[in-house]
Amino acid sequence: MQDKSYQAFQSKLMPTISPETIIGVRTPLLRKLAKELSGTPQAEEFLHSLPHKYYEENNLHAFLIEKNRDYDAALAETERFLPYIDNWATCDCFCPKVFAKHKEELLTSICRWLESDQLYIVRYAIGMLMRYYLDEAFRPEYLAWVAGVHREEYYLNMMRAWYFATALAKQPDDTLPWLAERRLDVWTHNKTIQKAVESYRIPPERKQQLRQLRIRS
Repeated sequence: MQDKSYQAFQSKLMPTISPETIIGVRTPLLRKLAKELSGTPQAEEFLHSLPHKYYEENNLHAFLIEKNRDYDAALAETERFLPYIDNWATCDCFCPKVFAKHKEELLTSICRWLESDQLYIVRYAIGMLMRYYLDEAFRPEYLAWVAGVHREEYYLNMMRAWYFATALAKQPDDTLPWLAERRLDVWTHNKTIQKAVESYRIPPERKQQLRQLRIRS
């Protein structure tokens, strides 16, 4: 399944992991393989062979977990896998669909993940809040949860900015005061505005308002 040009492309997108650990397999092919293997003894053995060597093995692992329709089992497999995630792409592509039906229970795990000392576990928690808790399940305190994460890592703060930019599109009345009152650190504040201005989901008049809120050094 290797595509060497794709391998070179992927390597540039993920500078935090060694190019030698990237084979260069496109995601649709990995998802197809996960579908074929799901429920087989081979898949079960693979899921218990952590840590994996290759980026694509981690993604295949994630996609196999996604096939699990039992919430408790999917959560247990997710908990076991999260410490091995070592890049933003695997972190962001991984989302068991069964979680959508158990939002209230999942919050307990999200709160614990937010307090982890591992970068990608915290990023995953914020990603879950962005995916599942900015629509009908939204509560204003979730904004404070994400704002309360104080870390220096680039890939974590990018996720925080992405979360707030998405929140501006979906819950503008609760989110805008975080920027108008400068409640975020300067980097996240300005990056949130940048991502929001680039978004097609935010109307032009709101974008103009946001531009005026940029903090200039």
